Amino acid sequence: MSTSTSVSGKGLLLKADSIAATFRNEVEKTLANCPHAPKLVGILSTSSSPSRTYAEFTRKQCESLGFKFVLKETGAALPNEGLGEGEGVEEAIMEANEDDSVDGVMVYFPIFGPQQDHYLQQLVSPYKDVEGLHVKFHYNLYHNIRFISPSSLSIPTASATGFTGDEAENDIPPPGMVKSILPCTPLAIVKCLEYAGVYNKILPYGDRAYGKTVVVVNRSEVVGRPLAALLSNDGARVFSVDIDSIQEYTKRPSDPDSSRKYHPRHIVRPPPETYNTLEACLAVADVVVSAVPNATYKIPTAWLKDGCVCVNVAAEKNFEKDVRDKASLYIPAVGKVTILMLLRNLLRLQQYKNVSPSSTAGSPAQ
Repeated sequence: MSTSTSVSGKGLLLKADSIAATFRNEVEKTLANCPHAPKLVGILSTSSSPSRTYAEFTRKQCESLGFKFVLKETGAALPNEGLGEGEGVEEAIMEANEDDSVDGVMVYFPIFGPQQDHYLQQLVSPYKDVEGLHVKFHYNLYHNIRFISPSSLSIPTASATGFTGDEAENDIPPPGMVKSILPCTPLAIVKCLEYAGVYNKILPYGDRAYGKTVVVVNRSEVVGRPLAALLSNDGARVFSVDIDSIQEYTKRPSDPDSSRKYHPRHIVRPPPETYNTLEACLAVADVVVSAVPNATYKIPTAWLKDGCVCVNVAAEKNFEKDVRDKASLYIPAVGKVTILMLLRNLLRLQQYKNVSPSSTAGSPAQ
């Protein structure tokens, strides 16, 4: 069955299946060359139905591809034990960190709320952080550090070094280095945009989104802000729109007379006065990505630029039903690509061990 459809006079509906298939093949080939199947531990400590559904989806994907998956349930995930939401989750994370047989750890959030959940995200060892949520990986992302030595994860963040996008000639790590882990959902969105042809492969690596204006709606630390940084580090001009502000992310200098073509990494600044509303930003956006977890939130189709690419990330649909009247291409969900980015990260974490055997998974989270 075709995963992309178009109707006369309407934009293309591109489902995630065809994009995911490309990475499924890549993951299968990489896994076939591994010394042993990587082991992922999922930690479920909440009674949330969506979290359990995601845990079961993860299990099915792992088992269908040949990965080892263990679901560790604690707290309210065990209703007969009489435990509260999140009870025992910290201990479960530490246990997985110290288990040398475990290659990756993921925790099913939300549990307590943004602040306390952020603490738990940092508790996962960066050598096992399959979701790329640790501050070590966020630091690399925001500073456009793409290739690292695994041992750098054990030293203070500000002392870490690596290769930035404009220092690297291509997408292949230099000898003795590996790719830094990126958050799964933002990376999945980038891969969807690459598949859709938004990235120009003729341009130099690290600047292939140059010439594109992107609007990212929602500036969460899990999706919105890292996505804006990724896209701008690849050359795009990004308007990051949140409930109370709009920010511009770009590598291009604000001074038109600057001798430098672009900065090594993006900078964040207030947008020009003419782009201080969502409507104004959408009018010039080649790409619109929305990740607002609210069923009532809708981006008006009338505000979209003719021929734009629209990507819906939230579980709820953030675009109106007639979005394809304006959009040339609409991707309604990215979940199937996200899970494959998670498994690619798991394979990469196992590679970290092989490149630097002393940097074992039991290293403390820093």
